[in-house]
This record gives sequence, structure tokens and C-alpha cells, in this order.
Amino acid sequence: MLFSMLRTTISCGCRCAGKGFQQSSHQRPQLRQWFVKRNRSSISVEAGSPSTPTTAIAVPNAATNRIVGRWLLGCSGLVVGAVVLGGVTRLTESGLSMVDWHLVREMKPPQSESEWEAEFSKYKQFPEFKILNHEMTLPEFKFIFYMEWGHRMWGRLVGLAYILPTVYFWRKGYFNRSLKGKVLGLCGFVVFQGLLGWYMVKSGLEEKPESHDVPRVSQYRLCAHLGSALVLYSASLWTGLNLLLPAHKMADTRRLMQLRRFAKGTGGLVFLTALSGAFVAGLDAGLVYNSFPKMADKWIPDDILAFSPALKNIFENPTTVQFDHRILEDGATQKD
Repeated sequence: MLFSMLRTTISCGCRCAGKGFQQSSHQRPQLRQWFVKRNRSSISVEAGSPSTPTTAIAVPNAATNRIVGRWLLGCSGLVVGAVVLGGVTRLTESGLSMVDWHLVREMKPPQSESEWEAEFSKYKQFPEFKILNHEMTLPEFKFIFYMEWGHRMWGRLVGLAYILPTVYFWRKGYFNRSLKGKVLGLCGFVVFQGLLGWYMVKSGLEEKPESHDVPRVSQYRLCAHLGSALVLYSASLWTGLNLLLPAHKMADTRRLMQLRRFAKGTGGLVFLTALSGAFVAGLDAGLVYNSFPKMADKWIPDDILAFSPALKNIFENPTTVQFDHRILEDGATQKD
């Protein structure tokens, strides 16, 4: 009896020991994996500890975007100033007083009386003095010269305001890939704007023996010069505002889509009105009829289609140019 109980106890113990050995053999890989994970986590914690100077601030970021955005808004304001000064030179008829174009040399105006006399002598060789200002004195010439000189120097200031910060911000890494392309486009447009300005002035300095009209710049080139300035202003303002005020995704509701179409249509109409104003200025068309809303007691003047072919009237007939500008201006006002 005692022998049978002892045998049963021994066999049960062997079975339990076998099960324990099997469980330990199954758990051994799990313990090894746990130790490996623990070692990896401890290594990563040590690598990310404050004692190691491996952390770096990502550039560009929100702070740099604010800096770049404010810079572009400032540049757009300078472009507005250039447009205003260009209008002043038109009103004072000063645009053709500087008959040369030098990027650096003309930044210093004449200083001595002999230098002023030499500059005045060069001006006397061109049509504006011969036909329009042949009785102009030297003090009067100095006034129109300084008006045009101020406009050109402001244009150079605009160019430096775009190009120099672009080089600095580029080296600092403030631009992402998309913004690099936009900024390069703006800088290229500034250079193009300056060349276009001289190309416009050059048209007013050319001799035109077949014409006895008052010397003036080409209305086509004047329109291109103004239009490019407005594009530069709009692009700079839009890019700067996008950096300062990131767009929020809104649901495309029916009313929102209608508002967008209305805004785009209004913007396009304002742009066309401004360009038509350049044609009015280039042809002095505002002096043809000085009554409003009628033109010489008529809603549609008789000489609105005086030129042939008919398409030529839109761009070269002062009466048609003034009429078109009035219609566009009324349309833009009513749409606003």
C-alpha cells in the first residue's frame, strides 16, 4: 500500500516537472524579445536626451513665413508708390525729361550749373522740346527732371527691396521649393518692369516727321508698363497674405462658388478699367470731351468710329478710348 502511494507521487512529480520544463522552453524566446525591446528603448531615450545637441529647428517654419509675408506686403506697398509717382510724372509731363538710361550713373543728378546746362542741351535735341517746350527755361527743366528722376530712383528702390532680401532669405533657408519659384518670378518681373519702363520712354523720344502731334509715349507701351506693375503688386500681395493668413478649407457651397465667380469677374473688370485708363492717358483722350454723362450732348459721339479699320478705334481713336473707359468705369462701379 505504501509502495503504491510512493510510486504515484513520484510519477505525478515527474509529469509536473516535464510540464514546467516545456513552459519554460516556450517562454524563453518571449523573454529574449522583451530584453531586446527594453535595450532598444533605453538606447533611443539616451539618444534623445537633452544632453545631446542633435535637435534642430525646421526651416522654413511659421516664424519665417511671417517674416517673408511681411516683406512681400512691404514690397507691394512700394509698387503702389511707384504707380502713384508714375501718375504724377504723367500729370506734370515730366516723363521725357531724362533722355538717357543708365542703371547706376543716373542715380546721381546734375550737381553743378555746367552739368545742368549739358543735360538741358541733350533734352533740346528731342521732339518734346522742339515742338512743345521750345520756350522752357532751365529752372523749369530742373523741375520736370527731378520729377522723372524721383520716379526712376523709386523704381530702383523697388528692385533692391525685392532682390537683396531674396538673396538673404534664400541663404537662410526661409523658402521652400514652391516659394523659391514664386520669389524668383517676382524678382524677374521687377527687372522686366524696369526695362519696359525705358522701352516706353524711348517711344516718346523718337522723331516722327509724318506726325505734327504733341510728342508722347506709345499708349500700347504705357498700358503694358502699368499692367505689369499691377500684376507685380497683385502677385506680391497675394503671396504675402497667403503666408501670413493660411487658407482654411471651406465647403464648396453654391453661394460660395457664386461669390468666387463674382469676385473674379469684378477683379478682371477693374483690371481692364485700369488698362483702358492707360490708353486715355497715352492719347490725352480725357481732354476730348469734358462733359458727363453725355459727350457733346450725345450719348454716343459721332466720331466714335472715325478710324478705319473699325478695330483701330478701340486703341487709337481718343473719342472711342474715352467712351470705352467711361463704360468700363461705370460697369465696375455698379458691380462693386
